[in-house]
Amino acid sequence: MISLNNTTFSYHNKEIFEHVELDIKKGEFVFLVGESGIGKTTLLKLIYFELIPKSGYVTFDEYNSNDIDKSEIPYLRRKIGIVFQDFKLLNDRNIFENIAVPLYITGEKKEDIKKKVYDISSKLGLMDHLKDMPYDLSGGEQQRAAIARAMITEPVLLLADEPTGNLDPFVALDIVKLLNDINKTGTTLLIATHNFEIVKKFADKRILQIKDRNVVDVRIKV
Repeated sequence: MISLNNTTFSYHNKEIFEHVELDIKKGEFVFLVGESGIGKTTLLKLIYFELIPKSGYVTFDEYNSNDIDKSEIPYLRRKIGIVFQDFKLLNDRNIFENIAVPLYITGEKKEDIKKKVYDISSKLGLMDHLKDMPYDLSGGEQQRAAIARAMITEPVLLLADEPTGNLDPFVALDIVKLLNDINKTGTTLLIATHNFEIVKKFADKRILQIKDRNVVDVRIKV
C-alpha cells in the first residue's frame, strides 16, 4: 500500500532522510518511533504527498510522487484519514459538525451525512456528545471526535501523528486500543509516537524507528 523507494528528503539544506527503502502492506498496524524532531511528521507528510522527495519516490495506492498531478492530490487524501496530537477540532461548531466536515467538503447529501455521523459516533462512544462544543469535552473525548472525523470517509489508511501526546497514560492507552480495533476492521494504521510505554504494550505490532536518516524495523524489550 505504501512504498518509499530510494527516497531522500532534505529541509533547509538539512538531510532528514537518505535513500530510504520502506514497504507497508495493506492492513498492517505499524508504530513509527523516534525522538521529537527526528522526522516522524515529515515521513507522514511524504506519505500523503504534502511533501515531495528530493530524489527517489513515494507510492501510495496507485499514486506515485514522481508523476502525480496536483489535481489528483485531493482524491488521494480522501483515501487517508489523519489524526493529530492537538485534535484540530473547530471550536466554532459542535461535535456533529466537526465529524461531518469531510462529508461537507465532498458534497454528501444531508441525510447521508447524518447517517454516517451517527454510525461512526455510535462505534466510538460519542453519541451523547454530538451537540457539545469541543471545549466542553475531555482530551480523550476530543481525540475520539478527531478519530471519528478521520474515519468518516472510510479511508483505507489512517495516519496518527502523536495521537496520545496530550493525554494522560490511561486515556492514551484507551485511544491506542481504539485505533487497534479500527485496524482489525481492515484499515491500515501508522502511528507516529515517542511514547515507548504505549509501544511496549503492543509489542506484537510492527515497529519502525527513524535512525541515522533511515527508517528501520526494530524490536523492543518488553
